[in-house]
Amino acid sequence: MSSSDTPTGPSTVERAFRTALYDSADASLDSGASLLAADPAADAELVRRGEEFVAALWARGWQPADVVRVVRRELGDAPVCLLAELIRAQAPRDRVRGRRWRDQLAQLDEVLAEAPPRPDRFSHATAVLELYRLLLRLPALEPLQDAPPHGSGRTNTAGGSGGSGGSGGRMLARIRALLAKAEATGFPEEAEALSAKAQELMAKHSVDEALLDAAAPAPDAPGACRIGVEPPYEQAKAVLLDAVASANHCRAVWNEPFCFSTVVGFEADLEVVELLYTSLLVQAQSAMTRAEAAQRAGGRKRTKTFRQSFLAAYAHRVGTRLAEAAGSQVTDDLLPVLASREVAVTAAADRLFPDTVSTRLRGVSDEAGWTEGARAADRAQMRSRPRLPSE
Repeated sequence: MSSSDTPTGPSTVERAFRTALYDSADASLDSGASLLAADPAADAELVRRGEEFVAALWARGWQPADVVRVVRRELGDAPVCLLAELIRAQAPRDRVRGRRWRDQLAQLDEVLAEAPPRPDRFSHATAVLELYRLLLRLPALEPLQDAPPHGSGRTNTAGGSGGSGGSGGRMLARIRALLAKAEATGFPEEAEALSAKAQELMAKHSVDEALLDAAAPAPDAPGACRIGVEPPYEQAKAVLLDAVASANHCRAVWNEPFCFSTVVGFEADLEVVELLYTSLLVQAQSAMTRAEAAQRAGGRKRTKTFRQSFLAAYAHRVGTRLAEAAGSQVTDDLLPVLASREVAVTAAADRLFPDTVSTRLRGVSDEAGWTEGARAADRAQMRSRPRLPSE
């Protein structure tokens, strides 16, 4: 038998995968990482297989921002950098995607810019295998598509495309990151400073004006996007997002296990929902921090039930205000337009989510929190929504 006829066994990568990816034990992860760390020649195949896992996720309905959100929550920041490298490397071989997808890829640049130095080979291989193990176990999601492209679009004063694309998408990511830090800290002064910085960004980039003063023509059919609804107090936040979506002729469906809501609607409405929800969340966080400070001044410690009740009341009252504002702008000539759009949105949402269930809001038992949340909602700034173009 010639040397070329000699059968070859499984590669190092394949052996590491057999050991580590299909077993949740830490010992198996260490064994797989040891195999990879000892064979530098396996690095290229390891990356290639990761790109294949990413492509498989896209086929199962996931989008870049969805995977980044899950990986960060489950594994931390360091594996997010590994994921961003894989997504970027796979992108040139991917099919042409829509604007929202491109915006999500652009946001990965900030992740990669903050990537830490690569650790030793064993630690790196361990992190890669942990990441791949998670990617393999993510279930299929409802496939989303951008709303159909519209030729006219709108242009902002900076010369870029309007809405949440480009720098707007990165700005939203920065605001959400500041909010997450504000909610995670145990120091009220730090929370107040982080919330103030988020509000400064909102003002600097004129978010409210950009989303509410521009009137983009409606595309031919509804689209959909996913918006992160992160812990803590995610139930109340999901209620707030649902209220914003409903008032703007959209439907929101919450996926509790993966911490996001899918919002279905026309493109201009989706932009309004995403930005207005973020704006209201900024205001809620700042108002809640001030209300807690007043409670502490009165001798009461910060409690989880106070925050949950505050945000629940805030969401409920904001929903009422938004619905009243939306109804006040409906004129007789817009009724047929709104009716046809509502039918289209409902049909699209029902196709994506034929089976949905209602969730009861839990943990709303603090009277002071509810009262303060309702007051904050009455003070929240909500500009008038742009009129829908007549057809």
